[in-house]
Amino acid sequence: MAANDDPNSGFALSAAERDMVRREFGIIFGKPWPLADGIPLKVWGSGPKKGEAKLAQPIQSMVDRGLLEVRDGPFKAPSAYFTERGIEAVRRLLTAKRPQLDPERHGHLWAELGLTAPAAAGQAPPP
Repeated sequence: MAANDDPNSGFALSAAERDMVRREFGIIFGKPWPLADGIPLKVWGSGPKKGEAKLAQPIQSMVDRGLLEVRDGPFKAPSAYFTERGIEAVRRLLTAKRPQLDPERHGHLWAELGLTAPAAAGQAPPP
């Protein structure tokens, strides 16, 4: 089986991509930011790309692999939204033997995906 034939290829997130998920989907202004709201993107203000979305390297990489798609969000501003493959990548990030996201700061992601968050340090697991 070639590397390209592996059904799991493309789901692993790089360190930069994991960091972007941590930053974008944590607690923002005192509220959890859900996956369904996407990642608001900046736009080019001038030049040949005026009005087009600016894609940071981690976002561009995830778009290229089919994990994110860019479309208009609220108020016609572009946002990046997870595709089904992208949601599966986040699910794998949350269900890894050593979860890559803090349950206290990102617990809403487990709930949004219908998963049970691991107990935070010092807390007993739920009954």
